[in-house]
Amino acid sequence: FEIMDPSKMEKVDKMSEDGDIASVMGFSGFGKKARTFDLEAIFEQTRRTAIERSQHVLEERQRALEQEEEGESSTSVQTSAPSQKQNPAPPPFKKPQSDSSGSSDSDSDSDLVGPPLPRQYSDEHMKQGDTGSDDDEEEDASDAEEDNPVRKIPDSHEITLQHGNKTVSALALDPSGARLVTGGYDYDVKFWDFAGMDQALQAFRSLQPCECHQIKSLQYSITGDVVLVASGNAQAKVLDRDGFNVMECIKGDQYIVDMVNTKGHTAMLNGGCWHPKIKEEFMTCSNDGTVRTWDVKSEKQHKSVFKPRSFQGKKVVPTCCTYSRDGKLIAAGCQDGTIQIWDRNLSVHTKFHCRQAHIPGSDTSCLAFSYDGKTLASRGGDDTLKMWDIRNFRQPVNAATGLTNYFAMTDCCFSPDDKLLITGTSVKKDEGNGKLAFFDRMSFEKVHEIEVTNASVIRCLWHPKLNQIMVGTGNGLAKVYYDPIKSHRGAMLCVVKSKRKDKHAEALTQDYIITPHALPMFREARQRSTRKQLEKDRLDPKKSHKPEPPVAGPGRGGRVAAHGGTLSSFIVKNIALDKTDDSNPRQAILRHAKEAAENPFWVAPAYKKTQPKPLFAEESDEDEEAEKEPEWKKRKI
Repeated sequence: FEIMDPSKMEKVDKMSEDGDIASVMGFSGFGKKARTFDLEAIFEQTRRTAIERSQHVLEERQRALEQEEEGESSTSVQTSAPSQKQNPAPPPFKKPQSDSSGSSDSDSDSDLVGPPLPRQYSDEHMKQGDTGSDDDEEEDASDAEEDNPVRKIPDSHEITLQHGNKTVSALALDPSGARLVTGGYDYDVKFWDFAGMDQALQAFRSLQPCECHQIKSLQYSITGDVVLVASGNAQAKVLDRDGFNVMECIKGDQYIVDMVNTKGHTAMLNGGCWHPKIKEEFMTCSNDGTVRTWDVKSEKQHKSVFKPRSFQGKKVVPTCCTYSRDGKLIAAGCQDGTIQIWDRNLSVHTKFHCRQAHIPGSDTSCLAFSYDGKTLASRGGDDTLKMWDIRNFRQPVNAATGLTNYFAMTDCCFSPDDKLLITGTSVKKDEGNGKLAFFDRMSFEKVHEIEVTNASVIRCLWHPKLNQIMVGTGNGLAKVYYDPIKSHRGAMLCVVKSKRKDKHAEALTQDYIITPHALPMFREARQRSTRKQLEKDRLDPKKSHKPEPPVAGPGRGGRVAAHGGTLSSFIVKNIALDKTDDSNPRQAILRHAKEAAENPFWVAPAYKKTQPKPLFAEESDEDEEAEKEPEWKKRKI
């Protein structure tokens, strides 16, 4: 009895299987067998090899460092040079090249596995002649560029969108940056799609949602599916992305004194904005002296009312309003120069109140919170731009003067990195160019400015995702500033597309008007034979009607001769044929006397008993002869 090796037993089993296959299917096997690998063993071997190499490299570098510290003679350095040539020191975070101790299965050029090298080894390698200093200089330059916020301004390129000929007073970008909405004094709201436009830069939709009211403000919700439109009307509207009406706020009763008891605004709107966290809530401010919050799902009544008050407790008109970044605070700038801030859930008393933020009587045109939520910027109608710390709201942190402002909706906003504050300046017609001014948030110095156009710069918007700046001007333009390197998508999508050429067939057909019956599907089939057409015409009573013969005599067949058969023609005919002479009115009256006496019908029967008998004087023979004399005898010569 012989004990067989297990490998031999497997071969015997395979041979038996192959014999069964050969007997059944007619061939002895399926070719070469697939190789099998033990992955765990391979990974373990690779890990051990990497650790050994890393330890070897560290030991070599530690030894070289010790030799340098001890200050060995140059001869020792020269003797160690050949060994360094045979095994040169690898760059940081790289594996050394394979030597005699390395295994042949591992790759010699792969990265070093294990923790990063200490700082001292990389410094030593730099001393030995590595070129890493250039990389550090580039990194330092890039760090300096990142620290300088002016270099991040995307103003190298621009495109111009022609909204109209009047002031662009409203501007909005959706959160993704795909669509831009502009509104102006010409009552129009235009939708621009950057991905769908070409170099022609044409809006894909234009409408007038508020009829003959100027557009005051536009803003997309946080989800980007609806747009809030605040106009000179008392009712704000919410449109979807394509411009169709979603809801319209109700108008309040203007005869009620307490504005809390009305369901909506009663006067012109001044602005509006969406809640930064709740997608269904938005806010509007109006000339009726209230700031109201609304819900898209409930258009019949507002949610809450905030009433700004002066120091004497009188009504004050809010000219702008905004939410804080977390949505917990509501801020409003008023006509008396005050800035009033409420807690969103407490509408009775203000939480922060600055009495003389701007000159009384000047309209505060914009309020904007910084991205960190600690700073508030205000653009005043007194040509100033101020920055406030809401934790100490008595005095402004910084202020800039000399910024001309002629419009009640001039914007100010923070840069995406919160290091810059931008606003626009106004100019009179043909008296200079409107500018976009950039202020450093810490020092509040003007660090940069862009001359936009020869009109006022009203609206400005710096989108954080696109890193592009949108500007609305007083001459109907909307400009977009971008940088091909620093910006993303947005205007860069449409400038690379060439203008679409009009098709030749379309150009020809635009000058012609085609009636429906001229189309082939409505055209009657042409008759091949005229005989069949004549037979059909004979059966048609209209086409085969016999012509009317001429009328001879006074009339035949129910037709009157030349006078027609109408009543008017009959009356005209009888009047023309009446030959009675009514020159003597007395005789004309007496002509009907006998008939009236014999057959009274209207008046005579009622006065039959009381009516006196009429007595008419008879004419004498002399009067009759005088009447018969010719006219020429009566005249006296």
